[in-house]
Amino acid sequence: MRICAATGNAGKLRELRRILEAQGHEVVSQKELGITIEPDETGTTFEANALIKAETICKASGLPTIADDSGLCVDALGGAPGIRSARYCEGTDADRNAFLLKNMEGKEDRACRFVCAIACVLADGETVTVRGECEGELLHENHGAGGFGYDPLFMVGERSFAELDGAEKDAISHRGRALAALYEKMKSRKEEE
Repeated sequence: MRICAATGNAGKLRELRRILEAQGHEVVSQKELGITIEPDETGTTFEANALIKAETICKASGLPTIADDSGLCVDALGGAPGIRSARYCEGTDADRNAFLLKNMEGKEDRACRFVCAIACVLADGETVTVRGECEGELLHENHGAGGFGYDPLFMVGERSFAELDGAEKDAISHRGRALAALYEKMKSRKEEE
């Protein structure tokens, strides 16, 4: 299936493309289709924001569209940055990581999770939404040079997400789990037809 990936985030696009192409899909980004719309993420959940993006970009592209809304939820911060992960503070990923570490000063509870909601809108308007989560621990400093976003601060097992290669991360990550769940849902849908 030819799928439009509704994202302007290069790291997210790289992961979506890698996982979806391994499942046998052709992935084209909204940018590659010349779509510059950036819908306002006004939802109060990851699922609502993913659906807003997927519906908007599906209408513009005419293709089945997948959108991802994801973020880091830190227990000691009441779930923040959560759905505001990309907008936690102005600036770069490094600025957001530094801001998060500053907000965690003096906090011993380092439990956190990455959450990813994927919304898939098909050309006929049917929608499928799934969620994936990965539990981890927030580090006290950046580890690793790979990944993007909060990956250098998120430890699962003995390494941060930024220390894993693509295949290792895809096998355990929130996004990998969400896309595996989507694959299963879509496979069941085809079997029912």
